[in-house]
Amino acid sequence: MKNEITRMCFVCRNTYNKTQMLRLVKASTGEIFIDKTGKANGRGAYICNNPKCIEQIKKQKVLNKAFKCEFPVSVYTKLCEELIDNNKQTKQD
Repeated sequence: MKNEITRMCFVCRNTYNKTQMLRLVKASTGEIFIDKTGKANGRGAYICNNPKCIEQIKKQKVLNKAFKCEFPVSVYTKLCEELIDNNKQTKQD
């Protein structure tokens, strides 16, 4: 029997199967992006597909804590839009 790999959402702190979550990566250049492969180089943090968690990223500025550095509001806005779009595409498939 194979164990399921689980990860914790860095917003709501609930544990989910790794395949059900989105991975955010901070590259060495400082850029943050959604890692659709799950194998990109850089520091990663997982978030669940819950729209409330996606909204909380911007409100609570949790990326600052997850990646241990400060990000401007524009990064939060862009990332939230990408996450919402990605969430909609996932539900359509």
